[in-house]
Amino acid sequence: MGWQEFIGRRSVGDVIDGVVVQEVPFGSFVESEEGVHGLAYQQAWPVGTRVTVRIVNIDPERRRFSLEPVQA
Repeated sequence: MGWQEFIGRRSVGDVIDGVVVQEVPFGSFVESEEGVHGLAYQQAWPVGTRVTVRIVNIDPERRRFSLEPVQA
């Protein structure tokens, strides 16, 4: 499954599950499907953490999407 297929099935507001694959100074990258990563800005989760997040922005031109945590 690639980027184009992912954004074809997803919209802003969708809730998805993923795994944190990288921590950076400004947040955590979450892999929702193989090879498809979104950024949870200002979230410091350890690599390997399973998270539930909401899509808050999709930028098809830059092949990026932004995430926010879903409160339990």
